[in-house]
Amino acid sequence: MNKVFIACDTKDTSKVRRIIKNTKSKKIKVGYKFGLEFFYSKFGRQFISKLGKNKLIWLDLKLKDIGNTVSSSIYALQDLKNLSYLTIHCSGGLEMMKKAKKAARKTNKNLKLIGVTVLTSLDAKALKKIGYSKPLEKIVKQQVKLARSASLNGIVCSGHEVKKIKNICKKMEIITPGIRLFGDSKQDQKRVMTPKKAFQEGATGIVVGRSVTKGNIKKNFQKLIQSLN
Repeated sequence: MNKVFIACDTKDTSKVRRIIKNTKSKKIKVGYKFGLEFFYSKFGRQFISKLGKNKLIWLDLKLKDIGNTVSSSIYALQDLKNLSYLTIHCSGGLEMMKKAKKAARKTNKNLKLIGVTVLTSLDAKALKKIGYSKPLEKIVKQQVKLARSASLNGIVCSGHEVKKIKNICKKMEIITPGIRLFGDSKQDQKRVMTPKKAFQEGATGIVVGRSVTKGNIKKNFQKLIQSLN
């Protein structure tokens, strides 16, 4: 079953409770993604630790540092036994990813390690400014190959790259952020796609944030479900 992850981009625990309450579905598998803002907040880690093991919980920390630091950071999460997914940056390199995978196996046998490729907030022009000379698609493909070599469980990439990397990571999950419902503003994202189109391209999971969590959560979520039909 395809997965929809709701991005809980807030530090307000009461809002997260409202998000969880209003995004239940029997038609799709729903997970909840917690990033740096929530995890670093006063009650974030404690809140996550108390979520039931039956929930699909993604800790989106996008770790990137020397291998020893990243692996030590993952070991430090061993009290959070309910985690389903954890992200690291593919740009940290093969050795970092290998050490991270080893730490993830030892920390929690059910924890899936996901490699983040090029952020959906970046486009070719932005990549050139920070020193990348290769075309965006080639960078993503190269990072996906490294993630596969490191035995990661999946990758995160824009919906625009999914078709091009499907053959490289046949046994890996492909999760697509930058999802917007039809007519929604791109906001700070550059490479966006609708939910239905992302799944049609071959994504196994999508991340939806403000399109659902801003305004009437229940109504927005129903709109999302309907858009997948």
